[in-house]
Amino acid sequence: MPISVVCTNCKARFSVSEKFAGKKGPCPKCKTVITVPDAPAEDVKIHVPEQFASGGKDSKGRAVLKPIAREETKFKPAAAAAIGGAVLVAFAIAFLLHLTFDKVPLAVIAVGLLIISPPLAVGGYTFLRDAELEPYRGRALLIRASLCGLAYAALWGAFYPLPAYGILTGEPWQWVFVAPIFISIGGGVAFATLDLDFANAALHYCFYLIVTQLLGVALGLPWLWALAPAVPQYY
Repeated sequence: MPISVVCTNCKARFSVSEKFAGKKGPCPKCKTVITVPDAPAEDVKIHVPEQFASGGKDSKGRAVLKPIAREETKFKPAAAAAIGGAVLVAFAIAFLLHLTFDKVPLAVIAVGLLIISPPLAVGGYTFLRDAELEPYRGRALLIRASLCGLAYAALWGAFYPLPAYGILTGEPWQWVFVAPIFISIGGGVAFATLDLDFANAALHYCFYLIVTQLLGVALGLPWLWALAPAVPQYY
């Protein structure tokens, strides 16, 4: 029976005849002198009765144990319609608030952002999750989407004061540095909380960013590029 040998120097693997067991010789690749291991003991084989080889069979030869079939999560038009409807309702509420207040209070904006962020995280996850992985559902999805949404909302809180610190002064080239930073942080949040691959995680944050930006415009807030050089009057 051939003996498997691994060179201690170059880690090359090769086989030698069992008659060289315990002897020394040069590695055929790097010429390092190595000792051939002793002849291996015969493999111990465990013989399993045929009726138990595949989990057991009944008296009619049918398998007793069956593999657990993973439930495929398919695109559901009803779920997509519900998500779209919720977004439209949010836009309608934002527009009504804009008509009601000359300046929508900051507290109203903050509360609305906290309410809408977790559902948006769920909506983006529905479309961008890895179809090969078992999806999060129920309480697990609620907790993860809430953490993701709250982190996204916190990113808005970190972004809006930037013009006051001179980081955004109205120069277009500044977005080349600012935008990747926020997208990378947002993508990292989705990657950590929702197990999305990083490309889809970044898209997840961009989806949230676009929807909340449009909601902000409906409330009367300026577009992102209009924030600089002046700080919004809401702050």
